[in-house]
Amino acid sequence: MKVFGYARVSTENQLDNYSIDEQEERIRAYCRAKGWRLLQIFTDGGYSGSNTDRPALQKMLALVRTGQAEAVVACKLDRLSRSQKDTLYLIEDQLLAYGADFISIQENFDTSSPLGRAMIGILSVFAQLEKDQIAERFAMGRIGRGKAGYYHGGPTAPRGYRYEGGELIPDEGQAIQIREIFRLFLDGKSIHAIGRMMEQTYGGSWNAAGIRRILGNSVYTGKVKFAGAEYPGRHPPLVCPEDFEKAGRLLAAFSAQTQTTSAAKSPFRAGTLLSGLLVCGRCGARYAGSHGYYKCYSRAKGNRRYIKDPNCKNESWPIPQLDALAVSFVRQLLEDAVQEIPPEESSLFFAGQKEEEKSAEERLAQIRRQTRRLMDLYQEATIPASILSERVAALEKEQTALSDRLEKLRQQERQAANIPPKSLWDHFTQSDLDAKRLLVHSLIEAIVLDGEKVCIRWRI
Repeated sequence: MKVFGYARVSTENQLDNYSIDEQEERIRAYCRAKGWRLLQIFTDGGYSGSNTDRPALQKMLALVRTGQAEAVVACKLDRLSRSQKDTLYLIEDQLLAYGADFISIQENFDTSSPLGRAMIGILSVFAQLEKDQIAERFAMGRIGRGKAGYYHGGPTAPRGYRYEGGELIPDEGQAIQIREIFRLFLDGKSIHAIGRMMEQTYGGSWNAAGIRRILGNSVYTGKVKFAGAEYPGRHPPLVCPEDFEKAGRLLAAFSAQTQTTSAAKSPFRAGTLLSGLLVCGRCGARYAGSHGYYKCYSRAKGNRRYIKDPNCKNESWPIPQLDALAVSFVRQLLEDAVQEIPPEESSLFFAGQKEEEKSAEERLAQIRRQTRRLMDLYQEATIPASILSERVAALEKEQTALSDRLEKLRQQERQAANIPPKSLWDHFTQSDLDAKRLLVHSLIEAIVLDGEKVCIRWRI
């Protein structure tokens, strides 16, 4: 009799040493004992038995349909499938329908006899039960680990962490980058502008989607997620919950803008000076800039999620007119109110930089220690020169980027302490849109519009 062999292994079975090689050997020995002609053994390594989407299985079935084999031999019924429905479908509709019997070595039955056919339904029920129990135990184990605060993202840790011993450990070099992304975003920088700045400072490729994932990932607040639930993690946070929540609100505002404005064809790129600041004083919805006007989302009839009152009749504002009004308030603040701020408090305009400077200094000290240790290992003939050169070059590149960033932060602090209000205003007028938005967002929390009435809520 001409037969095909079929073997499959999944992660659980590999741990039980029920390997592909062992299955193949048992199939060959069984066919030799029976005097059958074994045409080919089809193997699916690392594929679950919960579905039939397996390349070797599908290839074998295609050959069975051409009448090349009289039977299919497997070590056990659950190697063919762990699903009761799929088992019956494969045997009755894909094998027996084309003149091929199914033979299980371990259960000692084949479908060429009435008893063997009767056993299919019984054994497939137990295979299904075992699959469901494995899935349930696996899910319960992962939920338990999630509640205990362990990360479930696998060995590839999110940027800013290393995965060691089953836990997330902060990577200080990358942690600085994560904190800077949040700081820049909360200061009003667009996601595309942040990407450009990160590439210039740290190298590599930074796209908008990746930065958005960072800003929306609660793992940076010390949380872990599993099955839609969030638990306190065992790893230390990189950003405070307050900053993460602020970033979430800004992301929601930018997402709303991309749904309602034709100018925002590139996601998360702020196209107007007051993007994310304008609030309708009548219905509470945000305002979006489109076709030369700032319009209430409720009136714009855009995405339904952002419509607060479809009957809102609040006024639309020409973009240049409202921008000019807001800028005039900013100028008045800089020329009048800022004069009353003591020099030692002028760093309010550059909040969050002290923490970033501290992290950068700690990482630079760590890099120096690592470099010295690498040189010691090289002198002890523990590592070859090629590896030493590669690692030292990577550390030197990171050290240069951090040193440049640290100097830039300190220069900004010196400017904050010494620049008079008039110079700061001149700097504002000569800056590009992103730089202007940064200062406006650092000064203004929200602008509430009610008809022709404009109310500004300042941050200071």
